[in-house]
Amino acid sequence: MTSSAPAASTTITHALRQAEADAVSVTALAQELVRIPSCGGIDDPEPVLAVIETWFNQHGLPHRRLYADDKTPAAIVIEISGAHPGPAWVLDACLDTAPIDDEATWSFPPIAGDIVDNQLRGRGAADSKIAAAMFCHLAVAISRQSRDLAGTLVVLLDVDEHTGNFSGAKALLHAIDPSTIGGAMIGYPGADEVIIGGRGVYRALLHVYGLAGHSGSSKPAAANAATRAARLAARLEDLPLPSPAAGGFPLPAKLTVTEIHSGAGFTVVPDHAVVSIDVRLTDTLDDTAAHELISTAVAQLDTDYPGPRPTEIECVQSWPPYRLSAEDQPAAALIQAAATVGFSPRPKVAGPSNIGNLLALHSIATTAGFGLPYTGLHGTDEQVDLTTLPAVQAAYHLATLTLMHPER
Repeated sequence: MTSSAPAASTTITHALRQAEADAVSVTALAQELVRIPSCGGIDDPEPVLAVIETWFNQHGLPHRRLYADDKTPAAIVIEISGAHPGPAWVLDACLDTAPIDDEATWSFPPIAGDIVDNQLRGRGAADSKIAAAMFCHLAVAISRQSRDLAGTLVVLLDVDEHTGNFSGAKALLHAIDPSTIGGAMIGYPGADEVIIGGRGVYRALLHVYGLAGHSGSSKPAAANAATRAARLAARLEDLPLPSPAAGGFPLPAKLTVTEIHSGAGFTVVPDHAVVSIDVRLTDTLDDTAAHELISTAVAQLDTDYPGPRPTEIECVQSWPPYRLSAEDQPAAALIQAAATVGFSPRPKVAGPSNIGNLLALHSIATTAGFGLPYTGLHGTDEQVDLTTLPAVQAAYHLATLTLMHPER
């Protein structure tokens, strides 16, 4: 901020006191959300959306739903405009969760929503219903301060994030001109890091063909799609990838065969197989280079082990890598705000991709995390430590005020 030291001290004190006053309410809302199953792509999002809409109505916050291309709900969004012109800044958290998988492996019910030893327990407690509850309360706080602020605070609560579709973020980019968005902060958990970048991703389905036949035939199979797919998968795993450039992106490129599907029973030689691949992109391997690398492997397979038709490459998703510096906004504001309330998060470029990669396509700078300490993320016994809840909320509050300061 550009304000004087006493004024800045008053702002910090106010943010901390507001967060402490909100803590019980934030926790109660998060508990209610955790007790509603909302596994992405599995559970109906309507119940969890209804809880948030009721809460917004009770607190007088105008809101609207956003929808995916297929007209299914994608997110709820709030827009709070300051009295002065400026860019929009997005706070994003997801209301859908990872799958629960085998409940028998959990030591408590996956939708417990209870608190034991100051740990909020249940699927989505950490990722990221506690952040959603926190951001709801921040929306109230910012609405009370809006006459002194510039630009717009956008709170986006996504219900289609864990599917990998990121429909909420995509819908937001249709609802708001991307060029007006200054940046976004995603409320992922973890107090030790602020994610300021991530490897990109290139995902493709490789359609491998063969000739159908009876597995019991006295003649050898002319071309078995499953066998050809297995050979292709082995070749892909052995492909040499470019090394990181000195001083460039800090992580290497990576290619993983993630699925192989083929066949329809023991008696049929399959005529079609699908190999799914996930390629993590960097500055030394972009989507074009990844496609060319895979095309070479496919061409070699078709030459060495011919099929009835060429293997086809179907790209299903491609995002570039992105990387901010610790001095870029909103990273600088969040890191400084976290330090102000007693944290020392380090900026990090992550191996997995996130919504920041999607937003990078529109030149929107994005952080992913920081948040509360957690265990069991996407796994068994997910829970989040509530001890530092007021300090984390205060950090986001201070960062938002910095970004929306009229003289920034």
